[in-house]
Amino acid sequence: MPNRLLIVEDDYFWADELSRGLASAGAIVLGPAASVAAALEILDREPCVDAAILDIKLRGTRAYAVADRLLERAVPFLILSGYDSSDLPTAYARTPWLEKPVSLTVTLKALDALLPSDRRMPEPPGSRLHGRRRPSVINSSP
Repeated sequence: MPNRLLIVEDDYFWADELSRGLASAGAIVLGPAASVAAALEILDREPCVDAAILDIKLRGTRAYAVADRLLERAVPFLILSGYDSSDLPTAYARTPWLEKPVSLTVTLKALDALLPSDRRMPEPPGSRLHGRRRPSVINSSP
């Protein structure tokens, strides 16, 4: 069964690249959602979300309501941001975090590390890191 992965990202081109990368790795892509309201709507109607990629700032609004909902549902998620991780509330201190700009390959590997070992995604063909060992550490807040 493919992973059902939520993308919450307001940059159209980055959201499209993420969607294509996840789909090529065999995932079912939920979204992308470009606003807090759209992300919450997807979470309300989708009973199963295996993991999520969350841009913490969407159209000038902090996406904390989405992060809180993901935590409530025990959905692992990766925060992407162009801002310093020290600005995050302590509730998200242990959430994996990547600073933009970041490559698709690094993002997919970080997301994959959140999934249980029996749900890992195959690496997309042509990936620069294709066939190499997965990273064991994700850039996250201490």
